[in-house]
Amino acid sequence: MKVLEISTRNNFFFLSLILIFFLYFFSNSFFSWIIEFPDLLKIPIAKYITIFVKWLIEDADFGLFTFKQLTRAIGSLLDAPSLFLKGFLANGFEFEMANGDILYIPPLSWMSVIFIFVTTAIWLKDYTLAFFIAISLLYVAFFDLWESTMTTFSSIIVAVIIGIIIGTILGIISYKSRNINSILTPIFDFMQTMPVFAYLVPALMLFGYGPAAALIVTLIYAMPPMARITKNALDQVDSEVVELGKMVGCSTLQMLYRVLLPSIRPRMMLGVNQVIMLTLNMVIIASMIGAGGLGYDVWQSLKQLRIGQGFEAGIAITLVAIILDRLSQKIAEQRPVYREQKTNFFKKNIYLITIFIFITITWACGNWFSFFYDIPENLIVSSGRFWDGIIDYININYHGPIRLVRDFFYIYLLKPFKIFMISVPWFVVVLLVFTIGLRIQGLALGIKCSMLVLFIAMSGFWEKAMITVYLIGICVLLANLIGIPIGIIASQNDRVHKVTQVIIDTFQTLPAFVYLIPVIMIFSVGDFSAMIAVVLYAVVPAIRYTDNGIRQVSSSYIEAAKSNGCTKFQILRRVQLPLSLPDIMLGVNQTLMMGLSMLIITALVGTRDLGQETLIALSKVDPGRGLTAGICVAFIAIIVDRLINAWSQKRKKELGLTTSIS
Repeated sequence: MKVLEISTRNNFFFLSLILIFFLYFFSNSFFSWIIEFPDLLKIPIAKYITIFVKWLIEDADFGLFTFKQLTRAIGSLLDAPSLFLKGFLANGFEFEMANGDILYIPPLSWMSVIFIFVTTAIWLKDYTLAFFIAISLLYVAFFDLWESTMTTFSSIIVAVIIGIIIGTILGIISYKSRNINSILTPIFDFMQTMPVFAYLVPALMLFGYGPAAALIVTLIYAMPPMARITKNALDQVDSEVVELGKMVGCSTLQMLYRVLLPSIRPRMMLGVNQVIMLTLNMVIIASMIGAGGLGYDVWQSLKQLRIGQGFEAGIAITLVAIILDRLSQKIAEQRPVYREQKTNFFKKNIYLITIFIFITITWACGNWFSFFYDIPENLIVSSGRFWDGIIDYININYHGPIRLVRDFFYIYLLKPFKIFMISVPWFVVVLLVFTIGLRIQGLALGIKCSMLVLFIAMSGFWEKAMITVYLIGICVLLANLIGIPIGIIASQNDRVHKVTQVIIDTFQTLPAFVYLIPVIMIFSVGDFSAMIAVVLYAVVPAIRYTDNGIRQVSSSYIEAAKSNGCTKFQILRRVQLPLSLPDIMLGVNQTLMMGLSMLIITALVGTRDLGQETLIALSKVDPGRGLTAGICVAFIAIIVDRLINAWSQKRKKELGLTTSIS
């Protein structure tokens, strides 16, 4: 029966390809409705969403309070911890006394903050990290970025804590209930794939301009990985551990808090790490709606094309990301230390006591010496002129070759593919996606993916969606043509592997907006600049997944190939690459996801795709337009994700492999 089913799929696949070929070349003559989606079938989804959101804000009433009052109250509650931490770390506190005087309590000094982070690294027994933290935070201080960095820290801390709590709770609920998990999974898919710009407008309308709206937007983007990782980790808990908990008489809550959660602590820290990284990726976008901090500095530099200042703030964000990433990883690696109950209090808490003493000393000294709180003006440095000079030198001396390269790519690659994608009839795309889904996994996948394509056509954003597909398709192709060979080389050489890991870690933590600044300055605005920025940002997973996939090939296969007289190149070509292909394809999938998230940002440099629609919606305060365009982007991502994952799982099953850890 299975052989018959596969044979039927193959026959239908080839017949569908013939039909697609016929429709593409002859539809204009015989079936004009295939070319242009009929207006009668288009649904004004954007209009309906806008009407609904405006009704919520203006008319929705629950008796004692309106919906707008409810959201603004929630916003005020969310603002409170952010404002407190901002005062504690960046701005200080002001209190009006009974006599009218103002009592000012300064924030934590820059020396104290550096000491706290360095001491934490020493407590974790990583002295190299302690040195790196000290150098990084001194860079922030002496480049006059301290207040912005502390503002960013305050936002990150609140977002990460709330994201961890909500994500963990949702992960536990998903683990406990299959029905709830089936509901939450597509919601998480939307939260991770929908462009952030799409829900900026609703967030602003509901929560107002300020930290609360920025926090909500950040949580939507950064929280899902915590929930997914928690749920998956709970699913993988050894059954013997669960049985042991039942044998000792644990209740449901005791089983959760004393058995399950402690056993998945290292994996949960991976989720914490992801929340931190994704929150940092949001700092610039969040700054556009009131978060402030380093993101605001980069955003202003981008608007004013100040390359130097933008790089300085971008490097600061990168350093903060690396610090938090390494600290979270070290904490995840920690194991409980058991001490005797009679251990001396001071010996047990030596690091906390040391921090307290240092903070007290710096606070006391700060009353007499301003250096303890403010870096003297004569010690502040800047590299802005240096970076600006480099860009000016490139533009003056290499303008001709740069323009030649840009025009060549646009005329012979970008423009022809763009015209081709716009000309492809909607029905052909629907049928092609259905056919591929059917061929890979079966009827269910084919129908799901084709219905998502049909939604895009019905929304009225078909041409914009095809421009998005054209640009992201080229970017993903180039990113993988660059990344996969580098990943192969890194997998064969440990020195190259170490170097590439440092480079891709830096690339991954560098804010996406930072890529735009030098690209715009050198190549001007347009599709070519967008392509360069997207490729630089999206090449990381292609390298990482290829490297990891090849390295995870079982040594037994390699030894068998060596025993048969295969050379190193033959082992790579005939053993390692075929067996690691599913992992490499997952890297292609992640390249697409990162490319789509970056493509929305590149709308700022003049692309005419769905990303531009979200920006127009933001400027016109049109939530329906932005959300509909965002849904179309999410559907494109979901279609490719489902097809690639289905193929990868199918291929792994054929090869007899288990799901690899990547």
